[in-house]
Amino acid sequence: MSETGAQTQLEFAPGTFCWAELATTDGQGAKKFYGELFGWEAHDMPVGPDMVYTMLKLDGKDTGALYQKGEMMKDVPTHWASYISVASADEVAAKAKSLGGTVVKEPFDVMDAGRMAVIIDPTGAAFCIWQPGKHTGFGIKGQPNTVSWNELLTNDTARAIDFYSKLFGWVANTHGAPMEYTEWMNGAEHVGGMMQIRPDMGPVPPHWGIYFAVDDCDASFAKATSLGARALVPPMDIENVGRFSVLMDPQGAAFSIIKLTPHHEEKK
Repeated sequence: MSETGAQTQLEFAPGTFCWAELATTDGQGAKKFYGELFGWEAHDMPVGPDMVYTMLKLDGKDTGALYQKGEMMKDVPTHWASYISVASADEVAAKAKSLGGTVVKEPFDVMDAGRMAVIIDPTGAAFCIWQPGKHTGFGIKGQPNTVSWNELLTNDTARAIDFYSKLFGWVANTHGAPMEYTEWMNGAEHVGGMMQIRPDMGPVPPHWGIYFAVDDCDASFAKATSLGARALVPPMDIENVGRFSVLMDPQGAAFSIIKLTPHHEEKK
């Protein structure tokens, strides 16, 4: 997370996803890939002697950020991190511990942009919490070529429901057909989803995945693979939801793209 100056920012109620951040092995390569795929512009900001934090923008609005992992993070997998807005990072981190979560980075200030912590839930999925200062999060979300959805894949949905409902006050709405899927509600807002990891998915660790909205799933899939992405799930339809695909970028970070049906676009 970092300072964005006077850029347009959205407001995020506590318990809603507010930011996405890519930790990558090749910052230049990642900027090129996502820039060509989604039309993002990269704005580099030095944040230390050997580190650059890159804000990613669409039409001048923040869509997320990336940074190149240094030696200290060499054992951290290349991944997209999901941030959840909170009123108090310290209170939520302490509560997460009491509920069986692990705080892998205790709350710390990111200059005057905000205060954050990194938590692993009791099922093994990592996420970040963000107490906004000058930076609230996304400047644009839910539009084509921006983040539209966050989804937890886990081996223990019951334990996850217990943890997140107590930590953020989320309500879990689970549907049974065609396969069991849980939607997380934060008040009246649909904030994310959850699925049980199935044997046919392969060796997938518990994690929070990120979906980017696109105008045409097949066209974006073809473009991503032409740019060096690897297909994990080729384009397929989810009845009454949309058409999606799961990809791995050239540096090894997984992400999903989705073209939602009009009904689901209205609901977001």
